[in-house]
Amino acid sequence: RVTLLELMMVKVSDKNSVTSEEMDVFVRHADFLAGCFQEKCGAVLKLTAAADTEDEEALVTIRLLDVLCEMTSNNSQLEHLQAFPGLLETAVDTLRLTHLAGKQAVNVFTATHAVTGQEEISHPAVGFKSHLIRLIGNLCYKNKENQDKV
Repeated sequence: RVTLLELMMVKVSDKNSVTSEEMDVFVRHADFLAGCFQEKCGAVLKLTAAADTEDEEALVTIRLLDVLCEMTSNNSQLEHLQAFPGLLETAVDTLRLTHLAGKQAVNVFTATHAVTGQEEISHPAVGFKSHLIRLIGNLCYKNKENQDKV
């Protein structure tokens, strides 16, 4: 599943080679991907425990978020996903939960201010909160109703 989502990510992010027919397919599958993200978003919170760094459901959720961020960066898919029921609320709630998890204990969601240039950041959840913020921002872009919700 992770590999399939990574392939979708590459195809969606390469806007020059996507035909209108392929774009229609992505729009039709956007509901499915958004629904999967809503169902699985809690799996990422398992990554607060050091032992669960390879949790497959969490990795799938991280890749789903990446694909949704790319899809909402494209105007043809943006309006469709902005109207998807509950996606914005799920993203905001997940951001709150990951932020709270990072404050309660030192884990992958903890904000670190002492990152030196020498450390390699390899954990798959690094950047998850920033991608949530990107998704929220994209869903609110030129959408007064979603802006008011946030």
